[in-house]
Amino acid sequence: MVERAYAVTDLSIPYVPGLLAFREGGPIVDALATLETEPDLYVLDGSGRIHFRQAGIATHVGVLFDAPAVGVAKSLLCGTPDEGTDGRPAGWRTPIRADDRVDAPAGTVIGHALQSRQYDASPVINPLYVSPGHRVSADTATALVAALGGEYKIPEPTRLADAYADEAKGEVAAAGVPEED
Repeated sequence: MVERAYAVTDLSIPYVPGLLAFREGGPIVDALATLETEPDLYVLDGSGRIHFRQAGIATHVGVLFDAPAVGVAKSLLCGTPDEGTDGRPAGWRTPIRADDRVDAPAGTVIGHALQSRQYDASPVINPLYVSPGHRVSADTATALVAALGGEYKIPEPTRLADAYADEAKGEVAAAGVPEED
């Protein structure tokens, strides 16, 4: 880890599937503005092109900073996998193609389902849904996320960011700043 930051801002809209960038984009931009080091790659907990308008939060952040960005979602927002995703071994992937819910020509590859891990103790771990946000292809986005893996299902940068978010929430609560749900 090189650097980490967080921001506390007022949220003006509730969570709405497909509109995550409008809810969380402001705090992300504010936090990134405090960094001294420019990231080589943005890995966002949400979608890129696997989005109704091919413009998920990873696309918004990537375009805003004109930097490579990848979306990693835990559930499929839209699109259709080429193959069924249940019970696949670690390392397996299949393309996600645009369907009639996506603003792209039908059949366009907009990302991949990636089975990052399987555990003996759990019968089925669902795949991740990886999509390019900006300045990376679907294949490159998936290869990057696979390379960022660790001992857990989600990529290591996301796991570390989640842990830091929990720390930051504790700091904010201790300081008496009201927390949003």
